[in-house]
Amino acid sequence: MFNIVCKSLFIAPVLLGVNVLMAQVVSASPVAGDVETQQEADDNSSITQVTSVSQLSDVQPTDWAFQALQSLVERYGCIAGYPDSSFRGNRAITRYEFAAGLNACLNRINELIGTSTADLVTKEDLATLQRLQEEFAEGLAELRGRVDGLEGRTAILESQQFSTTTKLNAEVILTVGSVFGGDRALNSDQWRTINAQPAGTARENAKNSAYGAAGRNLQDNAILSDRVRLNLVSSFTGKDRLFARLEANNTTAFNAPVTGTNMSRLGWDATNNLDNSVQLGKLFYRFPVGDKLNIIIDAIGGEFYDNFNTINPLLASAPTGAVSRFGRFSPIYRASNTGSASNTGSGISAIFQLSNAVTFSAGYLARRGSEPTPGRGLFDGSYGALAQLEFQPNTNLTLGLSYAHSYFSGEAGDVTVSGAYGSAFANTPFGSAVSTSANYYGLQTSYRFNPQFIVSGWVGYTQAIAEASSGTTVNRGDQADIWNWAVTLAFPDLGKKGNLGGLIFGQPPRVTSNDFGPANLTATSARREDTDTSFHVEALYRYQLNNNISITPGLIVIFNPENNSNNDTIYTGVVRTTFRF
Repeated sequence: MFNIVCKSLFIAPVLLGVNVLMAQVVSASPVAGDVETQQEADDNSSITQVTSVSQLSDVQPTDWAFQALQSLVERYGCIAGYPDSSFRGNRAITRYEFAAGLNACLNRINELIGTSTADLVTKEDLATLQRLQEEFAEGLAELRGRVDGLEGRTAILESQQFSTTTKLNAEVILTVGSVFGGDRALNSDQWRTINAQPAGTARENAKNSAYGAAGRNLQDNAILSDRVRLNLVSSFTGKDRLFARLEANNTTAFNAPVTGTNMSRLGWDATNNLDNSVQLGKLFYRFPVGDKLNIIIDAIGGEFYDNFNTINPLLASAPTGAVSRFGRFSPIYRASNTGSASNTGSGISAIFQLSNAVTFSAGYLARRGSEPTPGRGLFDGSYGALAQLEFQPNTNLTLGLSYAHSYFSGEAGDVTVSGAYGSAFANTPFGSAVSTSANYYGLQTSYRFNPQFIVSGWVGYTQAIAEASSGTTVNRGDQADIWNWAVTLAFPDLGKKGNLGGLIFGQPPRVTSNDFGPANLTATSARREDTDTSFHVEALYRYQLNNNISITPGLIVIFNPENNSNNDTIYTGVVRTTFRF
């Protein structure tokens, strides 16, 4: 009983002072529900303890609460001021804030009781003590309950977490789409043969022969497909990154069997393992060397467009950017012909920051680097090497100069000079079985006119070289010239924050000249050279439902598919729904 009385005697003056302060604060805020400004909230996070009331610049001896403050500051040490040495006694506080302050004073008193002897206390002090305890009992209990609950949840997370070094995130793309138009596209050599026939039955027969057993009609049935990626991201130093991806996909590419051309492909489709089987799609380790150099080692699934800046902000991402394969970035970034979930792409890349405005990047990726058989491995098979100098003189302008060199061995599927989204001739200028090397030159740029409007684009030139002879049509050293370009417009936050509008216009890769063909050309000789120019037009609008879900309707229009005006215009309509969590 004596201890209880002592505690009551010792606490009373503290509570009297706090009661006085509460009266002052409440009287200064007659409007219920007042909230503090953001500046005040920020200041609250950096209050400092004072030892004398004279340290509070806005507290004067004439203030009616001066004595209460002086007691709480100098005797009990449980009142703090702001960094600018003010107390701001007229600012409103919440009941939670008062309960937290009262709790701090009570804790301080418990420390003093063990070494001090309390003075006498009046009946009025005891009455005040009882009233304050009753009034704020609920707030103190709730405050303590919240802390206990937070500690409990923290303990559960610590005991049940997946890993102390690894985080799991996921991405799901659901696709509803279809192609529509007239007939499937044919290449320019086929059209030369068809147009050489007399109009009428002979020409129709030649056309049917060119289409073959698959027929001339587009495969225009609507599809519903998916791509699922589970990413395990680990860090051991806080600056490094070990990335492993599990992937499944059944999104069929809208390429030659469907439309007659790669120009209508989507940005997240696939051409292999279309049964939704789960596989290791990507594995790399990224780490810094000093402050300016980052190294990326790709064990599998390496891609230059993942490692380097493609200078097409907001539209380069498959799940949230352009809906087409062509509209994402220049084909120079696909010079290695590697990709996620294709069991290709092993090598190393480096990014070196020369200055705040200049970055140099370089990398080497082998297509089949995990296989030791002849003609494969890291250095004896198909590969791509890329170097890029990137200039960013200010936050609005980015300019990139790129060079790449590739070698494609001629194995099945290896020769893909133009990233599998140009014409058939642009991808296999001398045929799919002829070993081919290529030199790529690219200029990419992007300019942000304002936060809601970004213009980007690129121009690319490729010189393809035959590395082997084949029959009477290909001699080693034959060359082909391939050009492509595009302009993209991005409208971030269109309609509401998080949305994105996009327009893309460009020319997919086109062979403008080629040494392919017999020594004496005829009207129907194969030349693997495009006659006309294709144009790619794309419009999309990404609607951000929330932080995790977006819906993007998009339309792709290909004029003169396969760079030939005899082909019908091809339309691709798609609705992409992306879940990221």
